[in-house]
Amino acid sequence: MIEIEVGPNLISAGSFLLSWHGFFSFIAVATAVFLVGRWAPMKGIDPDDIYSIAIWAIIGGVIGARVVHVIDQWAYYQDNLVQILFIWSGGIGLWGGILGGFIGGTSYALWAKHPVGLIADLTAPVMLLSQSIGRLGDIVNGEHCAKAANDFIFGFNWINPISDARICSNGIGIAVQPVIAYEIIWNLLALVLVWKLRGKIRPDGMLFALYLALYSTGRFLITFLREDRIWALGLQEAQYIALLVLLITVPLLIIKARPGAALRLAADGTPLEPPASVGRGTRAQRRRRQRDR
Repeated sequence: MIEIEVGPNLISAGSFLLSWHGFFSFIAVATAVFLVGRWAPMKGIDPDDIYSIAIWAIIGGVIGARVVHVIDQWAYYQDNLVQILFIWSGGIGLWGGILGGFIGGTSYALWAKHPVGLIADLTAPVMLLSQSIGRLGDIVNGEHCAKAANDFIFGFNWINPISDARICSNGIGIAVQPVIAYEIIWNLLALVLVWKLRGKIRPDGMLFALYLALYSTGRFLITFLREDRIWALGLQEAQYIALLVLLITVPLLIIKARPGAALRLAADGTPLEPPASVGRGTRAQRRRRQRDR
């Protein structure tokens, strides 16, 4: 098994506390914003527009992440309503971050008349990368209770007494399924496919829909190895969200997605001219090139 001895806090000095989860979450968000901003000019989009959208996406993501967690743990929060606001004390849901960020960013982009589908497609590969980075903090913190796996050579065993794993039914010192690692591996495999399909699927927005469908599939399956609260029919909250997302994205992909280059738009939403052909050219052009050699 793999023993994890590191504590959940990167820095603990007086009243200041920085967890590994918070550190890697910051790196993940910063990486996403940086990469999308860097790629934006290739699609005729001003990076400043990306940064403006990112602000609202981050706000929506934080709110959504907290809401999903509170709903899942309502039995506790219904008697501690003020604790809902104490997000710094922990408790967020990745699904809420993804969907809340999408709603926040899309709402602003629509209001500002930016090309939503094109920008969403730019973020699709970055989402898978940043989610994987953020999950590294979960490994250190000992988050995500999972089923026991005592005989599994790659099972995770948190042995630090203040690890978040202490609140799980298996607790400290018991090896469990490495569900966080499974999700990272799934995300990276999905990233390979999404990356290869950049600019090869239309209309705009379909690459982002594919990302959601791929992540939903992996999250639904991996969650069977987790031990979060069962909602109904043996399924957990994350699985119901994954099914809902699949019910939307799969028909959308079947009905609308087509192979071919997506339409490129300028920052004001007007179509850009396709890149000039670099083919063989006319017979006269080929003869002229031959003479110039």
